[in-house]
Amino acid sequence: MTRFNDLIEGYYRFRGNEWLEERERWTELSSGQSPKVMIIACSDSRVDPATIFGSRPGEVFVVRNVANLVPPYETGGGRHGVSAAVEFAVTKLKVEEIVVLGHGACGGVNAALTRSLEGAARGEGGFVADWIGLLDAARDKVVTEHGDGEEGQRALEQEGVRVSMRNLMTFPFVSEAVESGALAIHGAVFAIADGKLRVLDADDTFTPA
Repeated sequence: MTRFNDLIEGYYRFRGNEWLEERERWTELSSGQSPKVMIIACSDSRVDPATIFGSRPGEVFVVRNVANLVPPYETGGGRHGVSAAVEFAVTKLKVEEIVVLGHGACGGVNAALTRSLEGAARGEGGFVADWIGLLDAARDKVVTEHGDGEEGQRALEQEGVRVSMRNLMTFPFVSEAVESGALAIHGAVFAIADGKLRVLDADDTFTPA
C-alpha cells in the first residue's frame, strides 16, 4: 500500500526528472490551461487516463468518480461535482471532445449489477449505493439479456458508458454545443486484463481501437 512518504519520494523523482525535462511546458501551463479533451473516468486506481492515453500535462481535463458516471441535468439541491466539472469544461475551457471511459472489473458496476450495497447505511456503502443507482434501469435491462455473471458485468460496464453519454446530452449547454458541431462525445471501455481499449462506434458497438 502506498503511504504518504512514498508519494513524497515520487514527487522528488518527478521534480528532479520530468519537471526539469518539461520545464518550458510547465512554465507555459503556469499561466493557464487550454485542454481540448475532457475525460470522465472511474476513480479506480488501476485506470489512470493519462497513463492509458499517454497524455502530457495540460492536454486533458479529467474528472473521476465511482463507475465513471454522469448524472442527468438537474438544478435542485445537493452538491453537483460532476455537473460542475462538465459545465466548466464545456462553457469555460471550450473543450472540443468529451470521452466517457469505462473499464473492466469495475467494482462500482459490480455493486450495481449484484445490488450488494442495497440498503447499506452511510459509511457502510450507502453513498456508493445511492450513486450507482444511476445504473438501475440499465442494470435491469442487462440482467434480463445477459444475467448477473461475467457476461452481465461486461455488458453493464458498456451500458454504463452509454448511460453517461445520454445523461450528458440532458445538459442544455452540452446538447447545444454538440448540435452546433463545437463538441463531440465519445465512449470507450478499457480492459485491465488485456490492455485493450474498445471504442463505441457509429453502430453503437464497442470495437477494439
